[in-house]
Order: sequence, then structure tokens, then C-alpha cells
Amino acid sequence: MNLSDDYFVGFVEGEGMFYIGIVPSKETKSGWQVIYFFKVSQNPSGKKVLEKLKDRLSCGYVKQNSQMDKTDKSLAFVVRNLSDLINKVVPFFDDKLVIKKDAFEKFRRVLTLVESKKHLDKGGIKKIIDISYSMNTRKRKFSKSRILTDYTSEAIK
Repeated sequence: MNLSDDYFVGFVEGEGMFYIGIVPSKETKSGWQVIYFFKVSQNPSGKKVLEKLKDRLSCGYVKQNSQMDKTDKSLAFVVRNLSDLINKVVPFFDDKLVIKKDAFEKFRRVLTLVESKKHLDKGGIKKIIDISYSMNTRKRKFSKSRILTDYTSEAIK
């Protein structure tokens, strides 16, 4: 199976996701952690396509899409490593996306902030929160103000 880069771009336009989240963490001084990943989901019959994308990008892994929902048999190709995201995923999709262009650009901005350690100060985390909360309309578990309040008080301790 020989798949072009254009095929992969179109595949990601339909099935891909550039995700940024801020979650509670007992392992950080601030009590919060920025998480980021690129993911493409597909039903099991598309496993070869996910594996080909993994090979093309030379990073990431293929796994069950949902660990929680046992009825979900779909698979996902996921890249979580910051260096791989910055050096492999971002250049591959740069100036190629149409539908997901806005999410991709925001994703890239957050990765740049994290790479330069801006997520470790209040100004940087505020930028990341604002960007990530503008990326999709899904309801968030934690409000921006709660994260910033907790972040400030936890970081000072």
C-alpha cells in the first residue's frame, strides 16, 4: 500500500485531532500539567493506514482509542512526545491543512510556549489556557479562573 502525503493530510482533516489540555497533577509544583497530543482515530479496518502514518512520521504509536469504553473497538495513532510533535508532526502538516488549520496553528503556538518553558510561569500558563480553551467547544472540567487561582497559590508554596 503506497499512500501519498496528500492522502494523509486529507485523512487527518477528517479523522485527526490536535489536542491541548490542562489537568490536575500531583507531580508538578503548580498542581497542574499541560498535556498535548496529536491523534488520528479509525475503525479497526483502517489499522494499516494508521500504521502507515506512524511509519511516515517516524514516531508515535497505535493503540485502542478508548480505554474506558469497552464497546469502542476503534484504534488511534497518537504522538505525545514534545520533540516528535515539534520536529516531525508540525513540519509535516505546516501550510497543508484547511479544515483543521486554526486548531493546528493554536497547537503549534502552545508547543512553542511549552518548549520555551513558558508553561512554568503564570503569564505563560494564562496564554496556554486562553489558546487551549479557544480550540474547541467541548465543555471543560475546570474553569480558567480555577486553574489560574490554584496555579498561583500552589506555585508559591
